[in-house]
Amino acid sequence: MLGDHCSLTADRVLLSQPPKTGLRCKMVLQAVSKVLRKSKAKPNGKKPAAEEKKMYLEPEHTKSRITDFEFKELVVLPREIDLNEWLASNTTTFFHHINLQYSTISEFCTGETCQTMAVCNTQYYWYDERGKKVKCTAPQYVDFVMSSVQKLVTDEDVFPTKYGREFPSSFESLVKKICKYLFHVLGHIYWAHFKEILALELHGHLNTLYVHFILFAREFNLLDPKETAVMDDLTEVLCSLPGGGGGSTGDGASSGAPGAQNHVKER
Repeated sequence: MLGDHCSLTADRVLLSQPPKTGLRCKMVLQAVSKVLRKSKAKPNGKKPAAEEKKMYLEPEHTKSRITDFEFKELVVLPREIDLNEWLASNTTTFFHHINLQYSTISEFCTGETCQTMAVCNTQYYWYDERGKKVKCTAPQYVDFVMSSVQKLVTDEDVFPTKYGREFPSSFESLVKKICKYLFHVLGHIYWAHFKEILALELHGHLNTLYVHFILFAREFNLLDPKETAVMDDLTEVLCSLPGGGGGSTGDGASSGAPGAQNHVKER
């Protein structure tokens, strides 16, 4: 079951090096907070033109990783491992590490600085249990994501950990839903908080996590190419580097196309 595979390859090889935390991070945060505060979003929630340049695409940043492991090999389903067990183990691991990555910059992601859940030219809305569309700030959206995913991965009826328990018939669709929301969080970290990530020297961890997550999602068709198109430029660059598993983005779209920033999409 899920609990028996927490030490599987994906959890053991790549994600054994958590982001730097503790006293050092606190000192760095205190040192850069005043400078970073000046570059936050304007009151209307839109970033100044000078900040629209995607720092995370600069070669000096994209080449930063915490390992040169071949990710394509890491995501393949091992022999004699049940597919649902593999999806459950990896999904749970990605949830914990993306949550941890966001926590390192959460004090900079506030209702004032991030008035909408935005990634490039796309604005996301939350949909409650009744399907009602809810406009919320980025920190509220991330809280909704993490709370709902936490509820799912700890539900014994959805992510069984005891011997003899079976996964529900809707399990794969639930995993796809979780991956979609986790992708939104990763995208927001890159788009709105990459300066803080750089200041904390965590861009290597973020890039590694992003590549691993994207390749895993591709391997099992967990993300719609239309959903990930907003970050295709980053995906192409990171996945074309050694260990990235190839640079094709799936549908040929590029969020860096001319004029993309002039049209705000809602999802």
